[in-house]
Amino acid sequence: MAQNIYDNPDFFSGYSRLPRQVHGLAGAPEWPRLRAMFPDVAGKRAVDLGCGFGWVSRWLRESGADKVLGIDLSENMIARARETTADTEIDYRIADIETVELPEAAFDFAFSSLTFHYIRDFDRLARMIHRALTPGSHFVFSIEHPIFMAAAHPNWIEDEDGRKAWPVNRYSIEGERRTDWLAKGVVKYHRTIGTTLNALIRAGFAIEAVDEFAPTLEQIRENPALEEELERPMMLLVSSSR
Repeated sequence: MAQNIYDNPDFFSGYSRLPRQVHGLAGAPEWPRLRAMFPDVAGKRAVDLGCGFGWVSRWLRESGADKVLGIDLSENMIARARETTADTEIDYRIADIETVELPEAAFDFAFSSLTFHYIRDFDRLARMIHRALTPGSHFVFSIEHPIFMAAAHPNWIEDEDGRKAWPVNRYSIEGERRTDWLAKGVVKYHRTIGTTLNALIRAGFAIEAVDEFAPTLEQIRENPALEEELERPMMLLVSSSR
């Protein structure tokens, strides 16, 4: 079973105050690039894996998706998603993505945002999603970039111009890593970019696009704190097709 850190009261309190949770998709700087990877979702049956507060689930319905299933391990997340969703064609369920089995050929589009780095067995997950999708469908997701996870943060150093830099730590050594982020001992699983993409290929997916997200200059002007994301990629965005 995956670690359910989001039902830790201290973690959930801090998480709820993040800009992407306060402002929704407008507070997620990677969203325009991620959205550009989506196919036309009109009339599709979609699954949102690690749906959180349901921001993307609601966007999918607003964009014409026929039905949406939002899955999350956290009772807190699902409770908030249900509170803020009036659409009866969105079904939110509490389930562990680490072990969940979706019905075969039940969906035409699969999505996940910043969830899979909490999953130990990505190979199993990729195979399961492939079975759950219909031929010709798409699977788009974002994860914490492996370089970001392998950086020895918070032990950053300063360069000669006083800018922060994060030395990469054991990038080629995959497996469990623990970090203190909003709470102590958050468990994540480090995989190289190659391991992640090859798992998709083995499962039967074709890679359509890969984006190592970095903020634009306009985004940095609007939010100067994003400038440090130019030092190392924070997120990996992947689009694939079945």
